[in-house]
This record gives sequence, C-alpha cells and structure tokens, in this order.
Amino acid sequence: MTERRWDPTLQEWVITATHRQERTFKPPENYCPFCPTAEDAAYPTAIPEPEYDMAVVENGFPSLQPDPPEPAVEGTDLAPVEPANGQCEVVLFTAEHDGQLSTEPTERFVNLVQLWRDRYETLGAVEDHEYVYIFENKGEEVGVTLHHPHGQIYAYPFVPPKVRRELDNSADHHDETGRCLFCDVIASEREDGRRIVAQNDSFTAVVPFHARWTYEVHVYANEHVPSMADFTDQHERDLGAVLKELQVSYDALFGFEMPYIMATHQQPTTGEGAAYAHFHMEFYPPYRTEHKLKYPAGSERGGGAYINNKLAEEAAAELRDVN
Repeated sequence: MTERRWDPTLQEWVITATHRQERTFKPPENYCPFCPTAEDAAYPTAIPEPEYDMAVVENGFPSLQPDPPEPAVEGTDLAPVEPANGQCEVVLFTAEHDGQLSTEPTERFVNLVQLWRDRYETLGAVEDHEYVYIFENKGEEVGVTLHHPHGQIYAYPFVPPKVRRELDNSADHHDETGRCLFCDVIASEREDGRRIVAQNDSFTAVVPFHARWTYEVHVYANEHVPSMADFTDQHERDLGAVLKELQVSYDALFGFEMPYIMATHQQPTTGEGAAYAHFHMEFYPPYRTEHKLKYPAGSERGGGAYINNKLAEEAAAELRDVN
C-alpha cells in the first residue's frame, strides 16, 4: 500500500509505503542485486547483462508509483489523503561492488552528471511530476544496507518541504531585492573565502556559514543556473571535477570512505522559480570526529534547531588542506 497523507500542522505531505517493510535488508554475501548477472547465476540481478558502466533501474520497493493503488483510508478536509503517484529509480555508479568513487577518474563523475541531467529532464517531462529529487545515501551510518555504490532519484508529485521552504524564501528575497537569494549567498561565500573547500569556473564547494553538520558541504553554481536543464558542457565538466575533489577530501579526512547523505536542490520541473531557484548540492556526513558520530536528537528532531560542534571555518580548512 502506498499513499500520501497531509500533515496540516506542518503543511506537508507524508508518504506511507507499507510494502517497504519487506525490502532487502543486508542480502547474502554472495548475492548483490546491483551487480551484473553472471552467466551461470542461480538468481538474476537488476542488471541482466554480464557487465555495465553505469545504469538506471527501477526501485524494487518504490515509495512512489506511476499507477498507485487507491488510499487505504478516506481523507478529510483537515487531513486529505491522495495516491502516492510518482516514480523511484536507482542509479548504479559502477559495476564494481566494492568500488570507491574517490578513486575513480574525473570522467566518471562527468558521466554521472550527464546521467543525472538526462533523468531530471526525462522524469520532469511527465505531467504529474513536480519535482525530480536526485540523492544518495552512503554508508551504514546513515542506514544503508546495500553497499554497492548507488544513488536514487524520486519524481515527486509535489515539491518536498525543505526545498519548498528554500524556494519560498528565495522568492521573497527576489521580491525585495530583485536578486536570487542563492546568488547572494554564494557571492558572499566566495568573497569571504574562509569556508571554501574547492572551486572552479562554474562551481564552488563550501562549508556553509550556517552548517548544521560538522563537515557539511554545499556545492553551488557560481552563476544563476536554476537546474541541470540549463547546464552547458562546461557546467557538466566543472561539476564533475568539483565532486571528484570533494570525494577525495572526504575520504582522506579520516582515512576511510566517508558516509553521507547527498541532496540535490534545483528548480521544480513545473517551470516554477526560474528567477530564484538555484542549482546546488548538499552533503551531510554524520561524523563529527574520526570516531564520533553526530546524532540528531531532542533539539534537532523535536525542535528543528541544530547544534554544531565545530566552526564552519575550521571544518572547511581541514577539508581544504587534507589534499
């Protein structure tokens, strides 16, 4: 059963997907659903071919479906209920089960950016898809149970709440100043310089002034670029290069492959916000030291107020200097 229920207290949709209780949890050591299917395999994987470079497959336990069932309950005026329509995909970064992206050449990152752009445009062309969300959950520390390098894409029938809040605030800023909020933010970061981790002609990676996670990094387009659909070939190359550099810094920081959540924020595929939506990617690693994790607890979960244990300027210097 999949459906979406409206929370009137926070003005946001919550998706219920009961079938995901049965999704794969730590498959047997000799089986990975994301590896190529061997010629003599007893069980096929999501990839029927014996080899591949990168791939996109349907999520086997999707939270959103192109033809979802009717909701299990009827909604009310206070709390509407709607079918959980949409689409969920898995992006396989490499055929190597134990692959580590920081050791891959920059060209693989460029190819990945091109793949993301294709899926953003293709999924965004579907009429009831309002937002194409590209993300990655990496590492057991953030709940991952399938270790093959992969990310995900959700095509939502609504704009997710955090992105909605960003867009609304940027729209207000644009109404007041005539400028995009994110353009002003990245211009300020580039002028200050202390929180920059990596940069090139098109993109800048920074530990944001307002970082909630110790080694949180945002990658902003330097100029006003609403979405991947507006990328040039140079944007694709430069974003791939910055992502490669950031991966190397993360993995070198503590000497192990850094887990994180990656979120891509850009213009809704409805066409809304060309003047104030601004492409950027956000990385949230859970480690606050080599041996300690940051656990969002009472203040963060209950109150929404994050507490960071390190100055953003210090974290940026560590990531910048580790290479």
